[in-house]
Amino acid sequence: MDSFTSFKIISRCASNAKEVSVSVKVEIFETEAAFEALRGEWNTLLHHSPTDTVFLTWEWQSHWWTAYHPGELMIITVREDGGRLIGLAPWFIDTTEPEDRVVRGIGCIDVTDYGDIIADEAYFGTVMNALAAVLVERITRFTRLNLCNLRAISPTLTALREAMERAGFETGVLEQEVCPVIPLNRTFEQYLESLDKKNRHELRRKLRIAHGTPELKMQIITAEDDLDAAVVNFMNLMAESTEQKAAFLNNEQHVAFFRAIIPAMMANGWLQLAFLNYKGKPTAAYVNFVYNGRVMVYNSGLSLAHGHLSPGIILLCYLIQHACTCGCAAFDFLRGDEEYKFRMGGVAEPLYMLKARLA
Repeated sequence: MDSFTSFKIISRCASNAKEVSVSVKVEIFETEAAFEALRGEWNTLLHHSPTDTVFLTWEWQSHWWTAYHPGELMIITVREDGGRLIGLAPWFIDTTEPEDRVVRGIGCIDVTDYGDIIADEAYFGTVMNALAAVLVERITRFTRLNLCNLRAISPTLTALREAMERAGFETGVLEQEVCPVIPLNRTFEQYLESLDKKNRHELRRKLRIAHGTPELKMQIITAEDDLDAAVVNFMNLMAESTEQKAAFLNNEQHVAFFRAIIPAMMANGWLQLAFLNYKGKPTAAYVNFVYNGRVMVYNSGLSLAHGHLSPGIILLCYLIQHACTCGCAAFDFLRGDEEYKFRMGGVAEPLYMLKARLA
């Protein structure tokens, strides 16, 4: 059952450090009807939040929940006096272990690379205070809170932590892993020059081979192409590339999520599904997301039959070149510290988990 309550939050004005009283209404959604109820406001708020990322869009969050639904939904909204949505915590209670009911962000941890809370930047502190108050009120419903995959630049790491400590929680922040990111806003040649001599030489050698192999052609899927067929080709390459990826695709929930999220990303102009074809047949593929000027490398597939051509690296080079041409600010490899990401020029950006339990 969905419910709501009202809070009067004491907030500190950034300009003069005066305390002001702000009344907000907090609503707690515990049914999937929340997604449809909030659909028209969700992304509008996200675009005014410093935590804006494709993984927090209504599309990603709703499709993830439909595919996995791993516990009890607990989406919390915060509205100002006039009714405008200023904060949204897309959370659930993980009930995998009945004795350890953990509040997590929708998407945490598998298949979602960045997580966070959505809040209007002008009301960020107010929203964090409201969320802390809700957690105190509902403390009998959960044992602890684990918010995963928070970027280092996220204001949640300090604002929510401070709000929760004021409310009586013990908190901690742990580094989870890294996302290697290539800074762009430059030409492809400038990108190549930024690499160390060995890696630059190796990429240029591979590119010369590719340019001398006219049967190799890059294809980026558009709305005019058969997306369903492209998804099948992608998943076939993904399953062929490693045993781990093949096992991943044996999970029906993962496949259902992929089949739902890829068309949703395409419909919004956020999908970059790219293939490197050899003699007309796909030999390497990437599913990337392009959002807020950032190309995010989500998953890949590779045919083992043409390894001598290094099709995976060649396709990466073409996609980085494409990102440079389009003026993208960053090429983000997302979670994972695989060596090739750093050879390609990735710089490690850490991800953190915010943990809390009542003292």
